[in-house]
Amino acid sequence: MADAPALGRVLSAMVTPMRPDGSVDLDAAQRVATHLVDAGHDGLVVSGTTGESPTTSADEKDALLRAVLEAVGDRCVVIAGAGSNDTAKSVESVALAQKAGAHAVLAVTPYYNKPPQAGLVAHFTALADASDLPVMVYDIPGRSGIAIARETYLRIAEHERITAVKDARGDLWFASRLMQETGLDWYSGDDGMNLAHFGNGAVGFVGVTSQVAPTAYREMADAVVAGRWDDARAVHRRLAPLVDAVMNVTQGAIMAKAGLAAQGLIDSPTVRLPLVPADEEQTALVRAGISAVG
Repeated sequence: MADAPALGRVLSAMVTPMRPDGSVDLDAAQRVATHLVDAGHDGLVVSGTTGESPTTSADEKDALLRAVLEAVGDRCVVIAGAGSNDTAKSVESVALAQKAGAHAVLAVTPYYNKPPQAGLVAHFTALADASDLPVMVYDIPGRSGIAIARETYLRIAEHERITAVKDARGDLWFASRLMQETGLDWYSGDDGMNLAHFGNGAVGFVGVTSQVAPTAYREMADAVVAGRWDDARAVHRRLAPLVDAVMNVTQGAIMAKAGLAAQGLIDSPTVRLPLVPADEEQTALVRAGISAVG
């Protein structure tokens, strides 16, 4: 496998820790970020969907980004979630991320309004033009309602600052073709498919479960890089109960927070409505998954 990619190989879309009253806990965010980097993460996404970006304000996002950069910005790549379904607001978010010192931005496909492919090209181009930062495009049709077409990828890949893709569309054949045709750095955006994406040629992953078991995910990535595929498969299988618990029971941010709280890394599993905290049964599943990892 090639040398470590510019935006890192082992990344998590960090949760946004909150106090019981729902306010953002910046101290806890710095603790989580430091813990993940100490455990082998070389990149973090701040204020992605797992960071509850739909329900945090611009001021909260800015404060959170600055806090994480202060804690680990000299030790890992810090990527700011800056996309939305409003291009003008997304452009503002990109500019603010650069001002705060982010190393790159994550730009999700505009959701709900289902723009045509020409609109996607214009949207991603506007975000890439808004700063000097590299852009990781986030393709997640299950949430956005629209997938990025091959022709759109070919067009946006021509932009010098669109450098990477977070792929959560679940189509390995499509990914294989587009990696070759665009030269973009490809990242798994689906926890259950991380190992499959590695085998397909992806350079890394942006995970959710990975923040609950960071050492194991680093171990799997290192095994892949070294060509020790049996070892990588063994870690992948050990992680399966935890991935199921975090990603396939309720919403990922809910269960990631339950796992981090169970480990004492955050003080509260509080989430903001319309999300609700994990119940006792769900929390028990996360705990069992953590135990299975070992």
